[in-house]
Amino acid sequence: MTKENIKNEKTARSSLYKTVWRWHFYAALIFAPFLIILAFTGSIYLYKPQIENMIYKDLYEVTPREERVLASEQIEEVKKKYPNALVTKYRPGESDDRSSEVSIISNEKSLTVFSDPYTGKIIGELNNEDKIMDKVEEFHGELMAGTLGDRIVELAACWGIILVITGFYLWMPKKKLAISGVIIPRFNKGKKILVRDMHAVPAFWIAGGMVFLIMTGLPWSGFWGTQFQNIATQSGVGYPPSIWSGEAPTSTIKTKDIADVPWAAENLDIPSSDVEGFTPISIDDVVTIANREGIDRSYSIYLPSEPSGVYTLSAYPAKAQDELTMHVDQYTGAILTDYHFDNYGIVGKIVALGITLHKGTQFGWFNQLISLFICWGIIFVALSGYYLWLIRKKKHDISAPKAPSVFKMKSFFILLIVLGIIFPLVGLSLIIVWLIDLLIIQRSSNLKKTFNA
Repeated sequence: MTKENIKNEKTARSSLYKTVWRWHFYAALIFAPFLIILAFTGSIYLYKPQIENMIYKDLYEVTPREERVLASEQIEEVKKKYPNALVTKYRPGESDDRSSEVSIISNEKSLTVFSDPYTGKIIGELNNEDKIMDKVEEFHGELMAGTLGDRIVELAACWGIILVITGFYLWMPKKKLAISGVIIPRFNKGKKILVRDMHAVPAFWIAGGMVFLIMTGLPWSGFWGTQFQNIATQSGVGYPPSIWSGEAPTSTIKTKDIADVPWAAENLDIPSSDVEGFTPISIDDVVTIANREGIDRSYSIYLPSEPSGVYTLSAYPAKAQDELTMHVDQYTGAILTDYHFDNYGIVGKIVALGITLHKGTQFGWFNQLISLFICWGIIFVALSGYYLWLIRKKKHDISAPKAPSVFKMKSFFILLIVLGIIFPLVGLSLIIVWLIDLLIIQRSSNLKKTFNA
């Protein structure tokens, strides 16, 4: 290889490095605040069971006794106090010392009434809109801004993947494999080097976990997650087209429209009960069926909302393997569907496991601890990145890395196109960025100087 070829290769590598650095810089500047919010709220939500048990201790805890009051009697007590309320759900409680819950709609408010399952007495009530952890979850998932917030969170999460990819390229040793500055920070090379290492080295250690949390959270997103779920459902890899003998249900109503069920069961059709010649069974019969079938005790029973409806039993416990969705004919008590984790398709199983790992429930306290470490790591890396920028930043501009146009970096440009296809919101944002650069920044000398364009 000639000296000129060597020089050209070094120039090409340098140009690619600067281009990657520039995109990493701007992506972090824009989306790191959202990633900090996601990591912070996620670290709180990891401990939802412990936090709720502490906050709602007086509503949750009961003294176990030998005999339990029938579910129907507990519901009747609730109806006496709320005569005009519509009862929508009953939850018996996952342990002997846990209260049961009756969900109602009263005066256009969604309430949860807590009942002592051994005496039938009402312990208290809680407006569902006031549940603290639900607020945290809403802020985590959509910034408490509805659809717009959901799209922003999804966009930030997808760009988080790009941050990891570009950051990994910037982190990789260019000459020889080293430990200092790669695996461990350099504490004796001055402030700027140390700050750089305190950003890059921890990022390396949490990169895999960060990608995992993002990818396991995306199935719940409003745009990407919906499209992904539809593909999994229609292709049969989310759950089988029929999981009982005979024809599959033909109802156009989906399970997710009436009940909170595991991800893989959200688009499962709901069979209709036969209304001819039958008297509806009581909810006590449904509880008996649940006990007979050995369903995880964290299950909820959604009551039928119309004559042709069914009882829907949904168990969404700590471990994905214990998930269940069951439909029971409200007239005959026949089990119309019995949908377990084992019935999921391969994608459904992967997503279900991913969600319980994401929420920190699959392996208990150890799962929570690992996920908490990743969340705090994301916050630390983001903040150290901002600090690194501030100590390098010049006074009168944004001090973005100067780099050739991305169009000249074919490999990186192709990567962006691929990621834009996989994550459509990323693709849309790339088009918007290109238009802003072409129509606004490139036409203003001051803006070009500010953004180092």
